[in-house]
Amino acid sequence: MSTAQQKVLVSGSAGFIGGYVVEELLRRGYKVVGIDNYSKYGKVEKSYDNHPDYEFYEEDARNVDLMTKLLMDCDHFIAGAALIGGISYFHAYAYDLLATNERIMASQCDAAIEAHRNGRLKKVTYLSSSMVFESTEHWPSKEGDERRVPPPLSSYGFQKLAVEYFAKAAWDQYQLPYTIVRPFNCVGIGEGRALGDVEVESGNVKLAMSHVVPDIVQKIVKGQDPLHILGEGNQVRHYTYGGDLARGIVECMEQEAAFNNDFNISTPESTSVRELAEVIWKKVKGDAPLTLVSDPAYEYDVQKRVPDVTKAKEVLGFECTTTLDEMLDEVIPWVTQAVADGRL
Repeated sequence: MSTAQQKVLVSGSAGFIGGYVVEELLRRGYKVVGIDNYSKYGKVEKSYDNHPDYEFYEEDARNVDLMTKLLMDCDHFIAGAALIGGISYFHAYAYDLLATNERIMASQCDAAIEAHRNGRLKKVTYLSSSMVFESTEHWPSKEGDERRVPPPLSSYGFQKLAVEYFAKAAWDQYQLPYTIVRPFNCVGIGEGRALGDVEVESGNVKLAMSHVVPDIVQKIVKGQDPLHILGEGNQVRHYTYGGDLARGIVECMEQEAAFNNDFNISTPESTSVRELAEVIWKKVKGDAPLTLVSDPAYEYDVQKRVPDVTKAKEVLGFECTTTLDEMLDEVIPWVTQAVADGRL
């Protein structure tokens, strides 16, 4: 069957990563069905809203009957719907992250089991998270470590680990094929101020962006000086471009080698928050001197998240190739415009 005839359901299609995934699928010639209840950002317009191969439902992924009906006619399911946010979310919504995401995942699996048994659904590609490695004390984190290290302390990390147990359990009992994808620190455009974000004072600017890159950019663009960062700024992250992540997710969906397998999808490049702040500052402010102020760190602000990306390269032939420089050259103008428009 050619991809032109294949249909993919993407839950959480209006989300940050979901948007990139839908774009990538359409680019590859798939028919795409999106479902999202707009709970994170409110109604958002996407470039592909009127694409002839895109069909959208403003609905909740917990609606098992609707999900089953939609999946019956799909070849693939990319399960991305979840309550998700940055570090402020882990604290403000500790219970909701666990309870809501468990309900979403159970509903999605119920629908997928039925559609695999009685429809044409071939496989589910589940979006997990680098937070499953939250409690590790050795780096880089490679596939399999999530079963060897202590469980995550945050309810969000714990629930993402549960997503992986859902995937394996649905295979064990119902032979529902899966691939598990663990994205690391997505960077890109399109992330607005989340409706439920808890606003935390960070110097003279409210810290209301879910992710560190757009947050630092908006502070600098709004003229914050000295620049406030969380903690000492020694936290190490692997900032991965949304377009690269989407390519990796679709490769995981498509490739036979990904069948009942799991993959870290990330750039191999480590960057500390302090280094990130310096690079962004220079891009916006040129040679103006930078002074950093440390705000109190959050409890679950994991100091190091470093992936081993060998498996994706060796098994799938996939690598993330966009540099931090290239990401920032796209994100900075987008955030600057969003600040000018009053959206951030």
